[in-house]
Amino acid sequence: MEAKEKLDNAIDQTANFITEARDEVQGLRDSTVQSNDLALSVSTLGQELGTDLTHHRPGFRVAVEGGERDLHPILRDEIYKIAAEALRKAFRHSQARQIEVEIRYDNVQFQLRVRDDGKGIDPAILSSQSSKGHYGLPGMRERANLIGGKLVAWSEVDAGTELELRVPAVTTEQRRSCFSRKAEGVK
Repeated sequence: MEAKEKLDNAIDQTANFITEARDEVQGLRDSTVQSNDLALSVSTLGQELGTDLTHHRPGFRVAVEGGERDLHPILRDEIYKIAAEALRKAFRHSQARQIEVEIRYDNVQFQLRVRDDGKGIDPAILSSQSSKGHYGLPGMRERANLIGGKLVAWSEVDAGTELELRVPAVTTEQRRSCFSRKAEGVK
């Protein structure tokens, strides 16, 4: 009986790994964000993820605060990948009634918040930097660090999950803006 449980567990982990790898490869094939409209890209992804579900379809919305700005393409793509991973996890695992994305632009920082009212994340997974078989949250944190941002995760059992990414408008020692020059009016 123990051997069968181990085998079933190994099969489940392998299936999850294949799904995540397929999603990553698809993400590499596609231009991450076809236009410079991050909100539209995130909204489109959320709608696609919602239609892929067979039984339970949560409500989904994207809200934008502040004047939208063109982000540097590399930064925009990394933010989109973080949002995509958070949305995939929320749609597949949270059993939420509602999933929301908030994108906020201001002069000090860019902020992305993905939240759901689902079952929450196991505290052991949430607190560890990398749990065996759970690579989503550590990967999102790594991406956030690479772009000079910080990802904070909050979750409580049966109260949902919230992931917040903050990226300072000035992201490097050379004081380059995370917003593209075009968006700042520089030609």
